[in-house]
Parts: sequence; C-alpha cells; structure tokens
Amino acid sequence: MTESRSPSPASHAESAAALLAALGGNGAPLLGTVFELLDRFELPFAIKDLGNGQYLHGNARLAALFGTRAEQLPGSTDAQWMEAGQWPALRGADQAVLALPHGTVSEHRLDLGGSRREFNVARIPLPSGDGSAPRYVCCLWTETTAARQREAQLQQALGQLEQQQQQAETLRRETQDQALRDSVTGLYQRVHFDDQLRREVDLSSREHREFSLVSIALDPSSEEVRSLGAAATQRVLEALGRLLRGNTRAMDASCRMDEGRFAVLLSGVGLATAHSRMEGLRRQCATQIVVLEGRNIGFTVSMGVASFPHTAHTQEALVAAAEQALAEASKRGGNHVALASIRFALE
Repeated sequence: MTESRSPSPASHAESAAALLAALGGNGAPLLGTVFELLDRFELPFAIKDLGNGQYLHGNARLAALFGTRAEQLPGSTDAQWMEAGQWPALRGADQAVLALPHGTVSEHRLDLGGSRREFNVARIPLPSGDGSAPRYVCCLWTETTAARQREAQLQQALGQLEQQQQQAETLRRETQDQALRDSVTGLYQRVHFDDQLRREVDLSSREHREFSLVSIALDPSSEEVRSLGAAATQRVLEALGRLLRGNTRAMDASCRMDEGRFAVLLSGVGLATAHSRMEGLRRQCATQIVVLEGRNIGFTVSMGVASFPHTAHTQEALVAAAEQALAEASKRGGNHVALASIRFALE
C-alpha cells in the first residue's frame, strides 16, 4: 500500500509560478476564475492578515454569513461580525497555521443569522516571497450544520430503535415470566420451580455450598372461612402469595405446587437461617388479616425445612425430607415450623 502525501507549499508555489508563466504572467484572470468557482460551489472564502486579523479579501458567500456585503469585509475583523465569546477561537485557529505550514482544518460552532451553525474551516498560510514567516492565511469554509443534524437525527433514531428493542425484550421476558406464574398468587408454577431446583442442586454440588428447601401447607380453614366459599379461599391465597414474594430475594424461588401447597427455595441459605426466616414468615401469616364482605379472615401455615447437603444429598431426598418435616409440623397441630433431621455420615 503506497502512502500518499499532500504536496508541500513550496511545490504548490512552483506549480503556480509555472502556470502563470504559461498564461503570460498575468494572474488576475486566473485568480478571478478561482473566485468564481468558489462562488459557484457556494464556498465561503477569505484571505486574512495574520498580524492584525483583518480581512484582505472575503467573497460574497462569506459576507452573507456575517450579514454584510463583500465590500464591507476588507479591513474588518471577526470581532466586528461575531459575538465576543466566539471570534477569539477563529483568531486562535488563524494563528495556529504559523506552526503548521501544510495548514489546518478546525471545527467551529457559531451563532450566525439567529441560529447555531457548524463549519469546518480549512486554513493554509500564503508563503512569503522572501522566505520570511507567512503574513496572510487563506480560509475556506464548509458548512456542516445539515450533515451534523442528519447525524444527530440518525443517532437519535438508532437510540430510539435500541430503546424499543429493549422494551420489546423486557415485554417478552415479562410475558414469558407471567406464563410461568400462578394467576392467583403470582408465584411460579411447579414446572418452573422443578427446573430451578435442579439447577440449584447442580450449582451447589459443583460449588460445595448449601441451600434450603421449604415445603408449606395452608392449615385447615375454620368453619367461618369455609362458609364464605371460594371467594374467601382466593383472598387467603392472594395474601399468602404476597407474603411469600415479600419474604424472598431475587435469587430465591417461591412456587404454588397445588391448591393449598407451596414450596420455597432459599439459595445459599443454611438450615438455621432458613428456619429463622420461615419462623418470621409463619408469624406474619398468623397475624395477617384478610377482609371479605366486612368480615376478618385469618389463616395459618405449617412449614417443613430441609437443607442441601446437610439433610439430603440428592434432589429427590431433599424433597422427601422437606415433606417429612412438613408432616411433622402438621402433626403438631399446624402453625408450626419443623426442621428435617440432619444426617450424619458414619465412619
């Protein structure tokens, strides 16, 4: 791959001298033609004095940006046409070409004609004939306002598209999640809970950590609650669902197994901590008041707590241990939390 470089100012000067010689040494028609081309392409152009910042020449396109006429530009400075906070940047960019003989291109945001406009300004110093420092600089302006606006609009459209995609993905996940949840309690259905339990057993086996499984059953309803029928049962289930969701973390999982049976998976939680948390939940249930048709409805639950791997070493054994502990809690009259027995390995 061949590297291309812009010709040096010296080579440009040599080319210009050769061209003038070929044209008979009269540069005025050539310069006039160049100015005409710049106007036809609607390119603002100027030549400025680097010493005092005054315009030596400015075409009609540049003058129109400043709200004046071309004949008003010679002898003026940017300070006459721009706000105090804007022209120093132009002056500084003009001075910068003294250290860069190949010229510079800089970006400028200016308030012109009552609106904010953006430009790229290319500056090239005019070499002096005696080899001294350049005295003048040529400035060619290219407006980029429309291009920047289109770019900003494109970025905004892409941002909106990305936001819409994120919203669609969130909706998809929420819809998928809702399909896995029980409509009454808001808890996961059994099929999802079984998958979650399998993953937790695999993870805990690999990382040698513990977790707990809690089996929960609604205690038999009172005669008063049964007399209120299905509406009372639904209110109790809704209340229990809220309590289970409120007492579990994002990494845990609560499930409605069937009509009055529930299960909770407590990730990374040992037997003692699980018992303490479930005891707190049991008390909340016992003091929870559900109102139906102006009547207060109470309910209690029984719980059996087992842990992996202390009370069981397989998923099936863990479920059986939690169920056995639940049966013991119910046998004690309900409204009780029972722990599964810890199995000790014999040497």
